[in-house]
Amino acid sequence: MQSYIDAARQLDLAAYRRGVTPPELTLSDGRDLFVSYAPFDHIARKAELVLVGLTPGRTQAANALEALQGQLNAGRDLEGALAAAKSTASFSGSMRSSLIAMLDLVGVPQKFGRASAAAFFEAGSPLVHFTSMLRYPVYLAGGTNYSGAPAPLSHPVLRKMVETHLAEEAAALPSAIWVPLGGHAEAGLQHLAQAGRLDPARILTGLPHPSGANAERIAYFLGRKPRAALSAKTNPGRIDAARERLQRQVAALAGR
Repeated sequence: MQSYIDAARQLDLAAYRRGVTPPELTLSDGRDLFVSYAPFDHIARKAELVLVGLTPGRTQAANALEALQGQLNAGRDLEGALAAAKSTASFSGSMRSSLIAMLDLVGVPQKFGRASAAAFFEAGSPLVHFTSMLRYPVYLAGGTNYSGAPAPLSHPVLRKMVETHLAEEAAALPSAIWVPLGGHAEAGLQHLAQAGRLDPARILTGLPHPSGANAERIAYFLGRKPRAALSAKTNPGRIDAARERLQRQVAALAGR
C-alpha cells in the first residue's frame, strides 16, 4: 500500500482531474476497464449506519487525493490522513435531508437510541460510514467514469473487489444497518449476504434513492405528496409496500 500512498502524494492533481491517471496508481488493468487507487481505505469502526454507493467517481477521488496530500504535507500521521480523506465521501444538501427523513420514518435512529438520523451526520461523527460497492475508482479504458456496465458481479475484477474490500467492511461492522444507494450496491450487499458474510436483516432495500431525480417518490414515501397528485412514473403501491416492509424489518432488529 505504501507505494500507492507515495504515488498519491506526488500526484499532479490538475492532470488527474483532466482524466490523466498515472500507472503508479493502477491497482488492476484490463482491456475494458481499470481500477485506480484513491484513499478510501478508512473504516469508521464505530459506525451504526453504512451508506453504500457504486464506486467513487473521478471528482470524488480527486478531492480525496487532494485531502490526503494536504494532510500528509501538514504532518498528519497516515491513519489520520486517510480518515480525513475519506470524509470527503460525505454528501450534503437535499440528498442528506431526504435520507435523514426516510431513515427517521422507518425507525433506524430509534434502533440505536437516537432521536433522529441527523445524529449520524453531525460534524466529526463516527456513527456513519460512507463506502462503495467498489471501494476504489473504476474507469473505463478511455478514463471515463464507470457507471455500472458491465455489471459489477459479472466482471471478475469487480466481483473480487466486492468479495475482498466490501467484505472486509462487512466483517468490521456487523452490527450496523446497511443502506444501498442504487441497484448495483444492493446487488453487492445481497451477494455478501448470500455468502454468509453480511446479515441480510441489516440491509435496508427499497428506500428511494435520495437524489433530486427521485423527488416525487421521496415525497410520497414520506407522506408529503398524496397519491392522487402523483405522476404516472411513480408506482404508489410499490412504495407503500417498501415503506411497510422496512418499518417491520427495522422493528424486528430491536435488541439485536
